Amino acid sequence: MPLDHAWIEQHIPHKGRMCLLDEVLSWDAKRIRCRSGTHRAADNPLRAHGRLGAACGVEYAAQAMAVHGALVAASAPLASTVASNLRGSLGAVVGYLASLRDVTLYVARLDDLPADLIASAERITGDGRSVLYEFAVWGAERQLLSGRASIVLDAHSGAAAFGGASGA
Repeated sequence: MPLDHAWIEQHIPHKGRMCLLDEVLSWDAKRIRCRSGTHRAADNPLRAHGRLGAACGVEYAAQAMAVHGALVAASAPLASTVASNLRGSLGAVVGYLASLRDVTLYVARLDDLPADLIASAERITGDGRSVLYEFAVWGAERQLLSGRASIVLDAHSGAAAFGGASGA
């Protein structure tokens, strides 16, 4: 099964043009790398005043984190069972971006970059209530931004799927 835009849109809350990622390049239990060319689109929903500022790269990284959570949930037997049982009545696990730390922007804007963006995230720690990721967004071989993000999980929709409560 290809982990393309259609798969991503089915597994994260972002729909339509707001689903910014084109495909998952690689992933494992701790890391993910996703590709996107949507930063060049004139109708990118994050554009303001005819441009896409570099800080919008945080959303690309956050969507990569959401995809990572969905993939980890699907690959963990207990977490997958919990998530499947909860989906029927409550929907998928929802993560909320609670804080950003040490965010560094190395460029002013993203829309003028010809190369596709690569959003990467690494899960540093987490439990059934929250997850901490380090992230970076790259263009070609140039780092465009980096930082850390804390994600708070919605306990009412099966936070165990992110790996914390199941012991992962």
